Amino acid sequence: MNKATHSAYADTAEEAIALQDKQGDAMTSDEATGIAMQNTLLTPRFYTTDFAEMDALDVTSVRYDWDKLIAEMKSDPNKGHFKKTDKWQADWEGMDPALRAEFIDFLISSCTAEFSGCVLYKEMKRRGSNTDITTLFQLMARDEARHAGFINDALREAGIRVNLGFLTQQKKYTYFRPKFIYYATYLSEKIGYARYITIFRHLEAHPDKVFHPIFQWFREWCNDEFRHGEAFALLLKTEPKLTESRVNKMWIKFFLTAVYSTMWVRDHQRPVFHDALGVDVTWYGQEVFRKTSEGTRQIFPFVLDIDHPRWRPNLDRMELASRQVAAGKARGGIAGTMARLGGMAKAAFAFVSLYTIPAIPNVVPMSTMMEPTY
Repeated sequence: MNKATHSAYADTAEEAIALQDKQGDAMTSDEATGIAMQNTLLTPRFYTTDFAEMDALDVTSVRYDWDKLIAEMKSDPNKGHFKKTDKWQADWEGMDPALRAEFIDFLISSCTAEFSGCVLYKEMKRRGSNTDITTLFQLMARDEARHAGFINDALREAGIRVNLGFLTQQKKYTYFRPKFIYYATYLSEKIGYARYITIFRHLEAHPDKVFHPIFQWFREWCNDEFRHGEAFALLLKTEPKLTESRVNKMWIKFFLTAVYSTMWVRDHQRPVFHDALGVDVTWYGQEVFRKTSEGTRQIFPFVLDIDHPRWRPNLDRMELASRQVAAGKARGGIAGTMARLGGMAKAAFAFVSLYTIPAIPNVVPMSTMMEPTY
């Protein structure tokens, strides 16, 4: 393979995106790109923020851990990993149609989420002048661009791909204050690690359930997600008020509840996909929450009580409400609108019930940095 023509070897996000664009639009699926363009509560969004405020971060207080992490990322341990090898044997034609549909939805959502991070990180690198911050975001953008390109390679075998360049130009951007970017992105990286490593370890024990080769690349993928989470933990540590003030603790709890409940709803809407993996989706959700909660103990002053009697019933109510909203939207008209509004009210009520569950206090350790343990 010519290394100069594959995004797995790209040194920057810009290079990886350009290599993907060179694949041409002949295989682009308008439907796939349309799905990636959606902005709903369950779909990945593109974000923008106050880049000047982020550029002003001072990492002096975490310098030792910061330099160590940056050095590891610069060493680029996963360069060349995210490409197909002789082990790649995908059977799209023999895949059950229902599984194919849910798996494609999973890949499109994952590709959009990875590329969302790439776009945000790339823009921070472009606009910033703080060498510490721009270096970090350049490295993370590189990783996310490789991930998105790799997923697109998998989709291309099914005759479709997400047009990443088109998304950059046309997808709606949501403004978040920097602290919200830190909370949301930190959790995204942490829960991404927990999701991928849980699937990877399960399939390690049950190789007969590997219905597509992309899962065999998840361990190294997890390592990238883990490093990104560590980086955001350090960013949060540079500003103690982000995790210690009363108002910000309320925001942390909001983002934890929102991220967990969104994952629960989205995953429960892919039953065939999880059945094919041999994973009970309810067990999987709780297991991912446990791993994520253990990870966030490094910086958050509490974790959610995912064993509380109100926890799972209200997650299930949110999932049912989401289905009602989707059905109402599809139906249209006055009746559909009423059904949609009713579903939104039910979802809001369930979310409040989840949010008001007392959290479990956590004593944040002196050392923020962690090592992968799963």
